[in-house]
Amino acid sequence: MKAILALADGRIFEGKSFGAGGEVTGEVVFNTAMTGYQEVLTDPSYKGQMVTMTYTQIGNTGINPEDIESRGLFLSGFIVREYLDFPSNFRSTMTLDAYLKEHGVVGIHGLDTRALTRHLRDKGAQNGIISTVDFDHASLVAKARAIPSMAGLDLASGVSCDKPYHWTEGAWKLGEGYPQVDPATLKYKVVAYDFGIKYNILRCLVDAGCDVTVVPATFPAEEAMAMNPDGIFLSNGPGDPEPLLAVQQEIRKFIGKKPIFGICLGHQLLGLALGGKTVKLPFGNHGSNLPVMDMSTRVVEITSQNHGFAVDLASLGDVACLGHENLNDQTVEGISHCTLPIFSVQHHPEASPGPHDSQYLFGRFVEMMVQHR
Repeated sequence: MKAILALADGRIFEGKSFGAGGEVTGEVVFNTAMTGYQEVLTDPSYKGQMVTMTYTQIGNTGINPEDIESRGLFLSGFIVREYLDFPSNFRSTMTLDAYLKEHGVVGIHGLDTRALTRHLRDKGAQNGIISTVDFDHASLVAKARAIPSMAGLDLASGVSCDKPYHWTEGAWKLGEGYPQVDPATLKYKVVAYDFGIKYNILRCLVDAGCDVTVVPATFPAEEAMAMNPDGIFLSNGPGDPEPLLAVQQEIRKFIGKKPIFGICLGHQLLGLALGGKTVKLPFGNHGSNLPVMDMSTRVVEITSQNHGFAVDLASLGDVACLGHENLNDQTVEGISHCTLPIFSVQHHPEASPGPHDSQYLFGRFVEMMVQHR
């Protein structure tokens, strides 16, 4: 079936449909990961976006029930160069096409994703539309131009959990799957705020010795403090952090009282709670091969990232210092409070998908909790 991708600036890409049919809109971004498309698909941080994979062949490892990172698919559309409908992997249980159909996600393949990626790098991420029902170019461009900008959108509320729950699952092991860990063996109580949290973050916390209670994005700080946690974790998530004013206010109530660790959107929200500002990046950073320097050790690590906004370090004054720096675009990859046990990173140390270079950060969080119990 024919499919068309139209961008708000008038650029048109024609291809073929896979996954669900229909018409979807969203911000078009590109992801440079060579593997891990299933984890990309199930990352709630992509809500409201259509993801272009720069790696050419997608679908060759199929889909399996163990590699999902959330309760569903939240992205609007999936864009690939070459879709492969014959998976070759011993863990595969279904094709990518069937998986997208099951979740109602529209896909398009057969277009020049290299040209699309270069266009987005030159012009910036922008709104677009994928359609298998309307092939009129002018009509599609007009629809794309009518989509609200990602800036100013609160998307985290739509992907957060509805009520608190306890997480006790550890990291995956070949031949064993995901073990259930006895909470009695976990030493540190952590309240994890869910703004679109990925499962492997929770598994990494458990493996680091944390007894994790996950709470909704709007959970009152007073109720979290009543749980007497050793630390507060702020998760990844989609959209612009600035509209989440109520969330920022709750985060401020933890400052100076508990150690805090934030990732991605949680990092941005922490920066805002500390009095800083955030900025929208031209095309963001999405992939699992991005170099970052830990400023405390000067060690360079290759990281997994997925974000379109960044913290403005200058706006924080002398409250926080640069903890990590992105070596590609020199944006802020992490901050550390100058006097309090508080730090955050823009990248994803849970590495799902991605390299494991940054997983030490969960241990750093534990060390803070030990020192400030």
